[in-house]
Formats: sequence, C-alpha cells, structure tokens
Amino acid sequence: MTTHEGPMQAGQLAQPWLRWPRLALALFCLILWLPGLFSVPPIDRDEARFAQASKQMIESGDYVDIRFGEEPRYKKPVGIYWLQATATQIAGGGHLNHIWTYRLPSLLGALSAALLAFWCARAFASIETAFWAALFFAASLLLAVEATLATTDAVLTAAILVFQGFLFRLHQSARSALAPPGRAMAAAAWAALGLAILVKGPVAPAVAGLTALAVSLWDRDAKWLKPARPLMGLAIAAVIVAPWLIAIAVKSEGAFFQKSLGHDFLAKVASGQESHGAPPGYYFLLSGATFWPTTLFLLPGLLATFRRRAEPAMRFLLGWAIPTWLMFELVPTKLPHYILSTYPALAMMAAVVLAEGATRAERDRLSRWLWTLAGLEYGLALVGFAVAALVVPLFYGDGFPYLLVLPVALFVAAGVLALAAWRGGRFRRSAGFAVLSAFILYPTLTLGLVPALDRLWVSPRLAESVGTASTPNAPPPAAVGFTEPSLRFLLGTGTLLSNADDAADRLGAGGLALVEQKSLDKFQEALAARGLKAEQIDSVDGFNYSRGKPVTIDVFRRAP
Repeated sequence: MTTHEGPMQAGQLAQPWLRWPRLALALFCLILWLPGLFSVPPIDRDEARFAQASKQMIESGDYVDIRFGEEPRYKKPVGIYWLQATATQIAGGGHLNHIWTYRLPSLLGALSAALLAFWCARAFASIETAFWAALFFAASLLLAVEATLATTDAVLTAAILVFQGFLFRLHQSARSALAPPGRAMAAAAWAALGLAILVKGPVAPAVAGLTALAVSLWDRDAKWLKPARPLMGLAIAAVIVAPWLIAIAVKSEGAFFQKSLGHDFLAKVASGQESHGAPPGYYFLLSGATFWPTTLFLLPGLLATFRRRAEPAMRFLLGWAIPTWLMFELVPTKLPHYILSTYPALAMMAAVVLAEGATRAERDRLSRWLWTLAGLEYGLALVGFAVAALVVPLFYGDGFPYLLVLPVALFVAAGVLALAAWRGGRFRRSAGFAVLSAFILYPTLTLGLVPALDRLWVSPRLAESVGTASTPNAPPPAAVGFTEPSLRFLLGTGTLLSNADDAADRLGAGGLALVEQKSLDKFQEALAARGLKAEQIDSVDGFNYSRGKPVTIDVFRRAP
C-alpha cells in the first residue's frame, strides 16, 4: 500500500529520538510546559474571563449560556468553555478556583498540535525533518505561552492542523501517484473543522479557505479538492456546530450573533479594538521573540521554500503561511496569538534548511542578507530575554534574582553556542543548542521568574488577605477601582466588581470592601450616607499590568 508519508533517511532510526519521535516530542513538550500550568497565577484579562465563565457553567449547570458574573459573554462560541468545565470537573476534585484545571485543555491542545505538526510534515518529509519541524513549533515562545493559558488558541491550532494535514495530503496525492485520503480521514478533518468553529468561529475556515484558494490559484487547478467530500464534510461540521448555535440563538434571543459577529469579529476587522490596534508589520517585528528560538532559520527557511516552489509540498506550505499571515497583518486589531496557525508551516520551512544542509559559501547576496537578519533577530531576543529575566524582578519582585543567575547563564551559553554553530554552517548542531536554550529558558521563567513578581499578582495577594479576614457565612467581598477578572475568579462568582455604593452596601451586610485608594473619597461618602464606619485591616500595593498603572487597594471590614 502506498502511504502519505515522506521517505525515511538511511540510518536515521539508529537515533533513539528518531525511533520513537512522537514519544520524544511529547516528553519534550510536557517538560517544557507543565511547570507553567501550576506555577503561574491567573492572567488578566482574557484567561481569567474564560476560566470564570467556565466556572459559572459548572456552578449554574447551564451549558448553553456563557456569562461572566451577571453579564453575557458573547465574544466566542461555547467550545472552549465546555472543554474547560469538563477538565475542571474531572481533575479539580470539587475545587473550582484552581486555574490549572482550566488550563488542561490548552496543554492537551498544544501537545496535540505539536504531534499533528509532525504528522503534517510527514506528508512530504523524512522522519528527521518532520521531527525537527514539530520540535521547532513546540519550542516557539508563542506556543509555550498558549499551552499554559486557559484560552482558545492552543485547542484551535490543533483542530486547524487536522484539517490542514488533510488538505496537505489531498494536494500531495493529486501531484503524485499517491491515493487520496480515505473517507475516515476526511470525516475526522471535517469534524475537527466543526470543533474549531465551536471554539473560535470563522478563524479555522478562513485559514483553510485561504490555503485552498492560494494553492489552487498558484497551480491553476482546483481539481485536487474534489476528493475532500465537501457535502459529507459540511454535514458533519453542521451536526457538531448547529445544535448549540440554535440553542444560544433561542436563549439569547439573537444577542449572541449580534455581539460575537457584530461587536467582536467585524469590529476587530474594521478597527483596532480594546487598545490592540497596530499597523501592518506588527507580526513580523514580533516574530523575533514569538517564534524564538527558530528565528535563526525562519527567513532562510522562507527563501529555501520559495526557491523550491516547483515542488507541490513547498507551494502548499507557502500557500498556507503567507495568505493567512497577510490577512492578520491587514486586520487592524492585532494580538500576538492571532498568527499561531501559521507557525507549523513556518516551522516546516525552517526544517527544510536543515534537510538541505546548505553551507554559507553557497549563499548568494539575498541569502546572506536574510541569514544576517535572522542572526540579528535571534541575538537581540537572546539578549532581551536574559536582561529581562534579571532586571524585571528589580521593579516587580523582591530585588535582584540571585537564584536565576545560573539558569540564565546556562541559557545564554546554549544560545551563544547555537549562534556559533549557525555561523559555521553546522545547522543541526545549531538547532539542537537553540532548542536546548528554550528548554532552559521556559521553566526558568515559569518556575523562577514569573511567580516571584509579587507586585504584578495583586489579585492573588488580595485573595490571601480576604481568606485570612473573612468570617463564616459572610457574603463575598466587593471591589472598587480594581476590578480585574482574576479577582472574581479567585474570590468567587458572588464577588462584586462595582462602585462605591455597592461596596458600602456589601460592607453593611457583613462582607469586606476592597477599595483602590483613588476611590476612597467616594467610598467614605457612601459609608457616611448609610451611617456606617469601616475599619482598614490590610493594604495591598502593586502594579495593574492590564492598565499599566500602579495600584494600592485597602481592605475594609465594618467597624464595631
């Protein structure tokens, strides 16, 4: 039987990590990402909002409506909330305020995405090249971040990769003697597309559609899409998506579509939303950090792939990455994770450089310019990460992080060795040291640096203060001036994120009031109007990174 996988290289299976590439890849990912699952507090604002809405589904038993507090949260479909709620019910042991349980779908989604990147690359590449492609993708800073956040993009990317791998094999089979993918793979791909729609709406169809359109226009032939079984596929996707869409349309009286498509999706396409506007070129400038450490091979990989564009696989990779990248560059609203679905294709292009085994002497002027730019990007990111790891704690932690000096030094050493090997044309050795530097950096950040930045973690410190001061049967606290979603997630759904009047009422009912100092005058006026007096029992100062401002929050209880 003819398979849809690239050739194996002679003798490559003598290497243990190539004998069991999926196991090696999975172990690498888990070691890289697991520390951040547990050690990093809830992140404002998106992660905390997703987790809180999922928590409220469990508390209410309503798995159709999506709410944050009393407000409807109609920005994204329900898929990620179902996954987070299910993970928390299975792994949480009855505890609903442990953020790591809500992050489990992202961890599993990222792990699946890395393994699926390997599977996608095997459509054209050897085991070794496919392994490097998946390793490059798994080691990217952006995927490492998304793997440890309770948001949508890791799961979305995994679902996208199932469909992209299906399209890749369709295209390869149409340009060779390979048989097209069978009915089972087609059904799985369309089911994954349905799941992706249920997680983040039209993003996955847009990626798949742009890829199919670009490749078809380039080939001047769309017949390769005929075996995709679109009628069967659309029926499968509809069965997955339609029941909830109908249910939420009825429950919200159409408000979900108005807010998710009109206020969220179309508004982001039309203009920069929520202070996240940026000009075209944003993702390219950011890629030196977000695609790190594979930035050493990104631009050379793009050039190598373009120069091999006569090969169907190279055209597919370019048709996958470039149109989607340009789409997100042209959309006014920009966030770093929007571009994640292009990273597997870019990682495969980077792996092409290793497979070619080119030397510096063989490069023309354009090649030399791109290699130089790649080296500068990598070097700047290397220095930036090292400096940030040692300097940021001076402002947001407890002073100079002496315990981080050794791991940061090892990180820099691995990065410099990667750069030295890269300059000498020893690309596999360079790639190995580059991945090793990520292997050192990410656990250092998630275990050593991030949890120690106390001034940034205002909500966890307030939750600790409230836990110490609360009395049995007291109502949840009310917060004024500092109303970040993580506070409600940690303190409970009944926590009021409101105004001075509500805080005074909650204080009068026996609850605590958390008042940012700029709101103290209004709070005192509200107390006086009710004939109440408050006693300050704690004060927490820090930095609200969502607003970019320092804050001081006083904790009050009703005075006797």
